[in-house]
Amino acid sequence: MRPSIGCQYLGDNRSIFCVWEPKASTLELHIVVPRERIIPLHNSGNGYFAAVVDDTPPGTLYAYRLNGATERPDPASKSQPRGVHGPSEVIDHSFGWEDSCWFGLPLRDYIIYELHVGTFTPEGTFDGIIPYLSELKDLGITALELMPVAQFPGSRNWGYDGVHPFAPQDSYGGVMGLKRLVNACHKQGLAVILDVVYNHLGPEGNYLSEFGPYFTERYRTPWGPALNFDGAESDQVRRYFIENALYWITEFHFDGLRLDAVHAILDHAPFTFLEELGEAVHEQAKKLNRQVFLFPESAANESRLIRSRDLGGYGLDAQWNDDFHHALRAVLTGENSGYYQDYGEFRQLVKAYREGFVYSGEYSRFRRHRHGTSTKDIPAERFVIFSQNHDQVGNRMLGERLTQLASFEDLKLAAGAVLLAPFIPLLFMGEEYGEEAPFQYFISHGDPDLVAAVRNGRREEFAAFGWQTEPPDPQDEATFLRAKLNHQLKRDGRFRMLWEFYRELIRLRKECSPLARLSKEHCQVTGFEAERVLLLLRGSGAEATLTIFNFNAAQVPLTLPFPRGRWRKMLDSTDERWHGIGSMLPATFDAGDSVTLAFQPKSVAVFAGESIFHDH
Repeated sequence: MRPSIGCQYLGDNRSIFCVWEPKASTLELHIVVPRERIIPLHNSGNGYFAAVVDDTPPGTLYAYRLNGATERPDPASKSQPRGVHGPSEVIDHSFGWEDSCWFGLPLRDYIIYELHVGTFTPEGTFDGIIPYLSELKDLGITALELMPVAQFPGSRNWGYDGVHPFAPQDSYGGVMGLKRLVNACHKQGLAVILDVVYNHLGPEGNYLSEFGPYFTERYRTPWGPALNFDGAESDQVRRYFIENALYWITEFHFDGLRLDAVHAILDHAPFTFLEELGEAVHEQAKKLNRQVFLFPESAANESRLIRSRDLGGYGLDAQWNDDFHHALRAVLTGENSGYYQDYGEFRQLVKAYREGFVYSGEYSRFRRHRHGTSTKDIPAERFVIFSQNHDQVGNRMLGERLTQLASFEDLKLAAGAVLLAPFIPLLFMGEEYGEEAPFQYFISHGDPDLVAAVRNGRREEFAAFGWQTEPPDPQDEATFLRAKLNHQLKRDGRFRMLWEFYRELIRLRKECSPLARLSKEHCQVTGFEAERVLLLLRGSGAEATLTIFNFNAAQVPLTLPFPRGRWRKMLDSTDERWHGIGSMLPATFDAGDSVTLAFQPKSVAVFAGESIFHDH
């Protein structure tokens, strides 16, 4: 049986090296440090070359020499201490894990916090995150999601330009730093998700095509040739990326993988790469006795991704739902440029709460064709929703967060709209206290022509939104430094108040059983389009909550269909406690078939059956 690709340290200063290079007539291992040597690799068939090599202790630097000439780093390198172009490093993966009693969390309990390692702390490292974990736990977060950490050029990047998928970024802290972070998260009871990129590799330091037919000219992506998941010799390409997924969940104990832009994984095989990936990951999760989930991101509104295999789906676990974000943002702010031109009608937001996708076959003006498939029958816990994320902030020309685009009341309303919905919520780092630092695209490429191409590409992308001014330079270190969070903000004033408001919303979500239950069947959605008010009735009888979102900029008196019984106010975003203008809602009332209430502008309120109030 073939060993796993890459280098595995066997102990006793011995390592096994394995690489797939079907085009090579000869392949040699160049040991650079500690003692320079050239070692021929044995062709074990099907394009795989391997050797067991003595005197290769951890820290050994090596490269592969193709056909006696070109030298390249290991395409499955576990560490690149000298950057994407330098030699690879032998790693001893031994680590003192302290999470033997950690089995993961059920999907319904996920409250996700997305962060970028380089900008979350001043240090910009894995270890730098650890001191903040207890605070995130106190906020109510249950899962950390890391933007991609695979080795990229230089020290500044979002992570989507990674070219060594198995190597954690050296400037973040490498293999051991990442393991320390995951271990610390599990000790706090936090799950950890890693964002992985299986639709392309970055443009600088990408040597995969020199090792084998990893790419195909049959398809194109926005980043160049597509990865070869369905052509000749695609079995080995699939193996490379599936091994990568299993590496993260097995060697690093990750609880889930976010699959970037799967609509750009072009694959017409009868059994697709995504299906094979899902099957392999879920099978490995059973062996590990842990709950592990796959979270695809797709712009295609393709419901098959999250349908069960029994119903002809791919069997992935929960999908990022951009439709919900766009519908919420357009109603909240009135934005209508770029893809937001497809949104803004209040009924679309109502549909997002009822079904998941807004576009389920309707014509899209932005795309100029019918778009999406129905998600009426797909469980609520299979959708990840958000009012902000790295894309929706960072792909604005100035990287403005919602803090810069909306009022304080809007921020509270948006928080409630996400955290009180029957879906899996995701927060983008800093939104919980109204962080003001912009999050713009940044790079640190070494090729001047590539830097110029990236600058021009950003200008063209922003033109679709009608933004005509000159965008910030992604190569300028100042663009990166401006994105660093200012954690001191959350200590005082309205920043602290917003943090407390988020914490209260999460507490209600966890402790009120109707809010904790992620179910479309037990969530009655009612929209009042003229008034721009939306109601969510969750549960039934005394075990019920009614959440009211007023998106109107004016005060709204409204007669609502409250179920009979005694109701108590659990939360009102306009209370003075939350720096609001003052609530007009009663603390308690007895409802018949309906009740008339007055709602302050841009507000969210939650009422619960009295038994829920007494229970909690």
